[in-house]
Amino acid sequence: MSWHLRNLRVDDIPGLLEVQRACYGDDFIEDEAVFARRIASASNCSVVLQHDDAVCAYLAAYRSRVGQVTPLHGDFAAPEQAPDTLYLHDMAVLPAFAGQGLARMLVDMLWRMARAQGLAHSALVSVQGSQPYWERKGYAIHVLDDAQQRSSLATYGDGAVYMLAQIGR
Repeated sequence: MSWHLRNLRVDDIPGLLEVQRACYGDDFIEDEAVFARRIASASNCSVVLQHDDAVCAYLAAYRSRVGQVTPLHGDFAAPEQAPDTLYLHDMAVLPAFAGQGLARMLVDMLWRMARAQGLAHSALVSVQGSQPYWERKGYAIHVLDDAQQRSSLATYGDGAVYMLAQIGR
């Protein structure tokens, strides 16, 4: 099967939202305006996998700092200090393409980019019971000391945890 991996563009948003709805239902859907602002962010490094001109998978990500959590429906804010972390905000693969290694392809590509840019960590918020998946990828729960960041984490609901991995330089 032929896949095209590239940077996420504004014209991908309708397809991205279809993938998001297929994977998450309505609980975690983030609207078109939010994604448009994220794509415009200087810190954005989101990617999409396309097959037959259709979005089949995506990874919304940006350069950040350890301990900084983007709330659900939040913008990708540029860090006040130099970024040290690749923040994986949201990843989804259409169920019809599950089990084909597409998620691994997305994460591997962004980890390579992050290493090339000198980022030492990757962080994410695990939701919907995905913690074991991320632990197999080298992520571990990281306790947030900052009350504002814990408040951002709470926007994801019960069971959401902030996780961190070392990706090296």
